[in-house]
Amino acid sequence: MLHSLYWLGVVVLSVIRLQNIHFVTRDLDRVCEFWQRALGLSMRFRDADRWVQLKAGESPLAIASPDEGVAGQIGAVPVFEVGDLQSHSQAITVHGGRIVSIRDMGDHGRVLTFSDPDGNVAQLFERALRATEPKSRQRDDET
Repeated sequence: MLHSLYWLGVVVLSVIRLQNIHFVTRDLDRVCEFWQRALGLSMRFRDADRWVQLKAGESPLAIASPDEGVAGQIGAVPVFEVGDLQSHSQAITVHGGRIVSIRDMGDHGRVLTFSDPDGNVAQLFERALRATEPKSRQRDDET
């Protein structure tokens, strides 16, 4: 299901949800242990020494290795889940943002890294299509 609305003939884009926020660290074990012990966050999953996703209630908090983080990242990066990466990409550049990179993560989906006009970095996440999803939901670059 695409999450774009039309109002007076103009596409109004919408975010599905805040997908996660992640921090980058060189010591995944130490930082993961901090969040688990300091705030009682539980482990959702771990991808070796690259990525840990914790549960903060119903919201995820991720800890990333430098290899998984945004180059030069300091602090947190909000990740918003969207249904149409291409349309949002165009809107970002139209409104003064800059596309930094697009990463295809295969069966997981795609991530677009961008900066706002002040240089703050954020990401958009688009889930990969499942074989059972209708063809109308497929991304433009897959048809």
